[in-house]
Amino acid sequence: MLKIKLKKSYIGNPEKLRRVLRSLGLRKIGQTVMHPDVPVIRGMINKVPHLVDVEESKGE
Repeated sequence: MLKIKLKKSYIGNPEKLRRVLRSLGLRKIGQTVMHPDVPVIRGMINKVPHLVDVEESKGE
């Protein structure tokens, strides 16, 4: 599982990046979500590495 945290605001970024963050479920700074470690999610994270922090964690 991946623990993804929004560390910076997406204000001023292109709409395409905003959509990626919304699809990850991130809306507020400091919000954390858990997603499975699959290539689709990794690709989304690679689009916005400057806005998120990612930690690998054991699944629940």
